Amino acid sequence: MKTTVSENGKDHSAGYQFGAFKGVFTPSILTILGVIMYLRFGWALGSLGLWPVLLIVTVSSAITFLTGLSVSALATNRKVAGGGAYFIVSRSLGPETGTAIGLPLFFAQALSISFYVMGFSESLTAVFPQWAPRLAALLSLSPAATAFLETHALETIGIGTVLILAAIAYVSADLALKTQFVVMAAIGVSLVAFFLGGAPGGTPDPNAYIPAGSGFWPVFAVLFPAVTGILAGVAMSGDLKNPATALPRGTLASIMTGYAVYLAICLFLWFAVEDRSRLLHPMIVGQVARWKGPVLLGLWSASLSSAMGSLLGAPRTLQALARDRILPSALGRGYGHGNDPRLATALAAGIAVVGLLMGNLNAIAPVLTMFFLTAYGLLNISAGLEELVGIPSWRPTFRVPWWLALIGAAACFSTMFMINPGATLMALAVAAAIYVATKRRNLRTQWGDMRSAFFTFMIRQAMAALNERGVDPRTW
Repeated sequence: MKTTVSENGKDHSAGYQFGAFKGVFTPSILTILGVIMYLRFGWALGSLGLWPVLLIVTVSSAITFLTGLSVSALATNRKVAGGGAYFIVSRSLGPETGTAIGLPLFFAQALSISFYVMGFSESLTAVFPQWAPRLAALLSLSPAATAFLETHALETIGIGTVLILAAIAYVSADLALKTQFVVMAAIGVSLVAFFLGGAPGGTPDPNAYIPAGSGFWPVFAVLFPAVTGILAGVAMSGDLKNPATALPRGTLASIMTGYAVYLAICLFLWFAVEDRSRLLHPMIVGQVARWKGPVLLGLWSASLSSAMGSLLGAPRTLQALARDRILPSALGRGYGHGNDPRLATALAAGIAVVGLLMGNLNAIAPVLTMFFLTAYGLLNISAGLEELVGIPSWRPTFRVPWWLALIGAAACFSTMFMINPGATLMALAVAAAIYVATKRRNLRTQWGDMRSAFFTFMIRQAMAALNERGVDPRTW
C-alpha cells in the first residue's frame, strides 16, 4: 500500500518570517565562531604547525563554500520550507534520499548540542576548578555526593546547561535568536581583546595541556565542525520571509567572515606564542589576549549560542520529516505563533544529554564531521545533477556550474575516506539502510523530483552516442 506524502509546509504556519541577517547569518556565524575557535585552534597549531593548519582551514572553508553555492542555487529555484537540508535534498533526489540524509543529520545536529555544551563545561571547570566543593558546601551535600560532583563535573554542568537551553528553545525560537545579538557583541569584544594581546605570561600547569594530535587528518576531523555552521541557518528556512534571497546572502557571508577570522587567529597565535608547547593548552587564546575576561565571556557565549543554534535546527529537521509522514505526525506538530516543534525539541535535548556521556570534544568531533560531510556531499550532488540535466523547472536565480557542484561533492566524500575509511563506510551504510527502509514503504509524493528527468537525460545521451557510432551488423 502506498503512502501519499504531502508538500511540506503548505498547510502550516509561515513561521517567524526572519530576514537574511537575523535568520541565516546570525545563527550561522555564531555556530562557526564557536568552541573550536577558542579551545582547539591552538592545539591544532601545536600539533601540526602553521602551514598545515592554514591548509586545513582553507580546505574546510572551500568545501563549505562550494556547498554554500549549491545551497544558494537550490534555494533560489523554489521556495524552501522547513527542514533545511532535508527539504532541499528530498525535493531534488526524492524522499528516500532526503530521509537517508535527514535522519543522520538530525542526530548530528543533536550531538552538536553535546559538542558545544561540552566545550562550555570544559572551559568553565578549567577556570573554576573548585566549584564542586563550594557548591557541595553551600548545599550541605554528603561526602559521597561531593565526590560524585568532582568526578562527573563536565557531565553535571553539561546536563544542567542543556536543560536550560532546551527550556528557552521550547518556549520560543524568536526569544532564543534575540539573545544571539548579545552573543555576537560578546564575541566581537573577545576578538578585540585577543588581537590587542601578545606573548602569554606566567607558567601554566603542564597537566592542563591536551595531548598533541596524531596527524593531519585526525586534526582535520576535529577542526572541520568549526565550518559547519551554515546548516544552522539553512535549518531555519521555514522561518524566513524570503528564503530565495536570505539563504544565499546569509550563508555565503557567514562562510567568508568565518574564514577571514580563522586565518587571522591562526597567524596571530603562531607569531605571538614562541614556546610551541604552550599552544597545546586549551585556554591559550585567553592567555594571549590582553584581557582574559572578555575572551572567557566570548567563549561561553559562543559555546552556548552554537548549542542553541543546533537546538533550533535539529527539531526543525525532525519536524519536516514528520510533516512528510515519514515519522510519526506528533513530532511535526507546531506550537505558538512561531510553529515551534516542542516535542522534537525535547527529543533533541534528550539525545544531547546522552551525547554528553560519550566523552570529550575530540571524541565527538569526528562523528559530527562524517555526518556533516555526508549532508554536504548530497547537497552538492543535488545542485550538480539539477544543473546538468537542465529540466524546465530548474530556473534558479543563483546559478552554479554543474561541474563545480560535483567537485564539491567529490571533495566531501574523498575527505571522509581520508579521515577514516571505516567510519566513512559505516556512515554510508547507515544512510543506505535508511534509504532502503524508506523505499520499502513505497512513498508517493505530491511534488516532483528530478529522478525521472535524470534517467531521461541518461537515455538521451546514450541514444546520441549510438547515433554517432552508427548501426553495427552484429547488434542489429
